[in-house]
Amino acid sequence: MAENELHQNGKNLYKLSAVANNLSVEMDPEKPAQLTWQRKLNDEGKDIIEFTVNMTEKIFLAPMFLKLCHYYIKDIANGRAAAYNPFKKWETTSSLGVPLGGIGAGSIGRSYKGYFQNWQLFPEMCEEKPILANQFSIFISRPNGERFSSVLSPRSTQVPRGSMNPGIESWDWDLNGKKSTYHALYPRSWTVYDGEPDPELKITCRQISPFIPNNYQQSSYPVAVFTFTLVNSGMTPADVTLLFTWANSVGGNSEYSGNHSNSRMRVQDGVHGVLLHHRTANEQPPVTFAIAAQETSDVHVSECPFFVISGDANAFTARDMWDEIKKVC
Repeated sequence: MAENELHQNGKNLYKLSAVANNLSVEMDPEKPAQLTWQRKLNDEGKDIIEFTVNMTEKIFLAPMFLKLCHYYIKDIANGRAAAYNPFKKWETTSSLGVPLGGIGAGSIGRSYKGYFQNWQLFPEMCEEKPILANQFSIFISRPNGERFSSVLSPRSTQVPRGSMNPGIESWDWDLNGKKSTYHALYPRSWTVYDGEPDPELKITCRQISPFIPNNYQQSSYPVAVFTFTLVNSGMTPADVTLLFTWANSVGGNSEYSGNHSNSRMRVQDGVHGVLLHHRTANEQPPVTFAIAAQETSDVHVSECPFFVISGDANAFTARDMWDEIKKVC
C-alpha cells in the first residue's frame, strides 16, 4: 500500500531516460504511445464465435486428431499430464490485454478491465478464470471532506452486489469505466482513469514487462512493473493511497490446496513488500510471488502479509482490511 499527498494542480511524474546510440529519449509514463490497441473499461467486448470445419476438412484432419487422442490416452494411462487435451473445451474471451511476461517462462494474463486471468506458469497448464482478489484500488481524501474509494476495475458479474459476506465483495466496486481507457502496445500497457473515481484526479497506470536485449532469461520471467502517475486538477490537495492485493494462488482453486504462507520482505533502496510462498499441488514445483513498492520521501509504503479473501473466518478478513484503510485515509 502506497500513500502520497498530491497538491493543488500538482503532478506526480517520473520521467525515465533511455540512452541508445548516443540518443537520449525521455519517456513520459503519463502519456500512452501513439499507436495502441484501445478499449474503454466498460466495454463488454464481443462474443467470440468458434470456427467450424466442413466435411472435407474433417476428413483431412481426422488422422491428426486420432494421433492426438492416442498420445492423450497413453499419457493419462502412464500417470502423466497430457501435453494437449483434444477433448477440453477452452473458454473464449475478448477481454484479454497485455500479459505479465509471455516470452518464454510462462505468463500471467491481464484483462483490459484490470483483473488478472489466464495463468500459464507451468508447462501443459493454463488456468483461464480470473482471480478477482488480485486488484489495484485507490483511496482519496481532500481537506474539504470529499472522500473516494474504489477498486480500479469495474464490478464483475462474479462479485455480487449487496452481499454481507466479509470477502472481496464487501469492497467498493464503484468504477463505471466509461471515463477510463486501456491502451496496449506489447510489452507495455497504460490504463488512464480520467476523472474516476475522483472527478478532479487523473490516474495513469503504466505496465511494462522486462524486454532486455541479450538477456533472454530475465526477459522471459512472468513479471511486470506498474508505475502510477497522478494529476490533480482540483483546487484542494489530495491524499492518495494506492492498494495492491494479490492472492496466494497460481490460478484455478489452487489457493485452497493448503500449506501456503506469506512473509514480509525488505531489501535495499526502500523497496519492501510481501513474499507469497505457494506449495503447488499435483506434483508441480513450488513457487514464490513477490509484490513490492519503493518508498521515497514523498511516498510511504506499508504492507499487510495476509487476509482472508472469502468466506467467514475468525481472522483478518478482506472487509477488515478495506475498512481499516478507509479509516486512516
